[in-house]
Amino acid sequence: MTTTPSAPATALPGRPPVVDLATWQAARNELLVREKAHTREGDAIAAARRRLPMVEVDGTVRVVGPDGPVPFLDLFEGRDELVVYHSMWYDGAPHQGQCEGCTFNLWHMRDTVYLDARGVSFAVLTSGPWDEVASYVEFMGYAQPWYSVRGVEAPIATEEGHIVCYLRDGDRAFLTYSTTGRGNEPADGSLGLLDMTPYGRREAWQDDPEGWPAAPDAGSPVGGHGAPISWYWRTDAGGTATWGPTSRPTPQWTRPGATPAESLGRHGPHH
Repeated sequence: MTTTPSAPATALPGRPPVVDLATWQAARNELLVREKAHTREGDAIAAARRRLPMVEVDGTVRVVGPDGPVPFLDLFEGRDELVVYHSMWYDGAPHQGQCEGCTFNLWHMRDTVYLDARGVSFAVLTSGPWDEVASYVEFMGYAQPWYSVRGVEAPIATEEGHIVCYLRDGDRAFLTYSTTGRGNEPADGSLGLLDMTPYGRREAWQDDPEGWPAAPDAGSPVGGHGAPISWYWRTDAGGTATWGPTSRPTPQWTRPGATPAESLGRHGPHH
C-alpha cells in the first residue's frame, strides 16, 4: 500500500513512494536477489584473482624509511603476504597540496590489526623524497609504516595510486595483484556505507531518482553535468567542499596546527 504525505509541500523532491512495511519488505527481498548474485560474483572474481600468474620482483632493492634504507623484503616483517598502497606525491608541495584521493584512501587504513592477525603486512609506498615524506607522515599522524621508493618503482612493479599485493617465498618476492581505476574502493569503508544511504555518495555520476539532491558544487568542473566527482576529498576551514587554494584534504583539519591554506604549491606529481 502506498501512502500520500499529509503535507505534500514539505515532501522531498524525487522521494521514492512511502509504503507500509510489508510492501517495503517485498521490494527489499527483490533487491536482495540481485545483491546475493553480486556477492557470489565477487567471490568468483576473488577466486580468479588468487589464480593469477605471479611476477618475480627484486626483493633486495633498498627503499627508504624512518630507519634509513632497508631491503624491500623487510616490508613483509617476516610474514608471507604484503599489501601496499602507493601514495602519489607532489614534490615540494606543502601538506595541503598532497594528493586528496590518496589521503582519503589511507585515512581508512589507520589500523591493520586484522591484516596482521591473518599474516598480512601493510605498508605505504611513495615516490616522494624521504625528508619531505617524513614531515608529512608526522603531521598526519599515520600509524602505518611509510617508505620512499623513488627510483626503484620498476624493480618492485609498483605504481602511484594503486593497491599492490605481494607474496614472499623465503628470500624471493612476487607481484600477485594490483588495482586499477576504482579498484581501491574495497579499502574505503565509508563509501560502502554511503552506498547504503538514501542519497548515496552524492557524486555526479550516480543514478538517482529524479529531483534527488545533486552533488555539492566544489568549485571545479570535474565529473559529469558540471558537478565535481569525489567532492568530499577537499574542504576549506569552514567544512565547505572546494578544490581551491584554501582547501586541504578533509582529514587534515583534524590535525593539530592545520591552518587555512593559501596555496596548494603543486607543480605536477612525481613520476
